[in-house]
Amino acid sequence: MGKKVTAAGKTKRAEMVYARLSERYPDATVTLDYRDPLQLLVATILAAQCTDARVNVVTKELFKKYKKAADYAAVLREELAKDIVQCGFFNMKAASIQKTSEILVRDYGGKVPGTMEELVKLPGVGRKTANVILGACFDTPGVIVDTHARRVSARLGFTTHTDPGKIEQDLMKVVPRDKWTMFSHLLVFHGRNICVARKPNCSICPVNDLCPYPKKSGVWSPKTGGK
Repeated sequence: MGKKVTAAGKTKRAEMVYARLSERYPDATVTLDYRDPLQLLVATILAAQCTDARVNVVTKELFKKYKKAADYAAVLREELAKDIVQCGFFNMKAASIQKTSEILVRDYGGKVPGTMEELVKLPGVGRKTANVILGACFDTPGVIVDTHARRVSARLGFTTHTDPGKIEQDLMKVVPRDKWTMFSHLLVFHGRNICVARKPNCSICPVNDLCPYPKKSGVWSPKTGGK
């Protein structure tokens, strides 16, 4: 019978994972280009089912044309959809951006609110988007659960759930609050670079010896650095 993993044990392991991934990815952060909370809000809405790299190409011109929430609220939706067509699901995303902008103008003086409760009431904004904005723009820690964080946290044994909300709660229990945002970015970077979906490159993974994933390929240790 295997040894039971305690909450304290998971927290200790999470801190070790954090330390090693921080060393591997010292520049881990939001990879969407933005200059203010409104730009990041728009970019995160566009990033649904789209790569950050593609979004950054689109927003380079988009942000020159639309500088305030009122600009998005005033334009014809068909024109906004055309401006973001490369991001996919452009009609739905245009509707979300415009409806959200109308609320920002009407209720917040055109500014993006800084609480979870207010953000998740905006069209097109869920907890993941809200946590991205809160962590990057309002210095409020939050666990960001995207497809990479979901996969990596499961392989590391920090969650057994597939629902993002439950994964968020599981990670909040084992990761110190002040590290929530950065831990999320580290999981994303690791998921993109090494712990990829189909065939994780376990032989060069800096947290291989801390990972219980049963389908690991190759061996890594802090002493040898590889196979």
